[in-house]
Amino acid sequence: QVQLVESGGGLVQAGGSLGLSCAASGRTFSMGWYRQAPGKQRELVATITRGGNTNYVDSVKGRFTISRDNAKNTVYLAMNSLKPEDTAVYYCAAARFPVTPMTNPDYWGKGTLVTVSS
Repeated sequence: QVQLVESGGGLVQAGGSLGLSCAASGRTFSMGWYRQAPGKQRELVATITRGGNTNYVDSVKGRFTISRDNAKNTVYLAMNSLKPEDTAVYYCAAARFPVTPMTNPDYWGKGTLVTVSS
């Protein structure tokens, strides 16, 4: 069982930047970030394959950048031009197998809170 441990997050003013990281205890394939705002469903924000192919939800395109370091089994999320609506608990997720879709990942982190004040 692979463990995912997130770090980063916190409080930032609108327009600011914040970075998240997630370290996996073992090898994974695709990795990504979900978020869940209060009273809303969890949504998939960004994903990245081991080869570096990325995908983003439309609301964060141009503002968030996902990256990974396969040697460190770590995925990152750089968040710029943050908006109050980005406020959420952000969860790291990862796939155990190369065919596992990130819409149904095998591993989850415990989440880290990002709060964007207006």
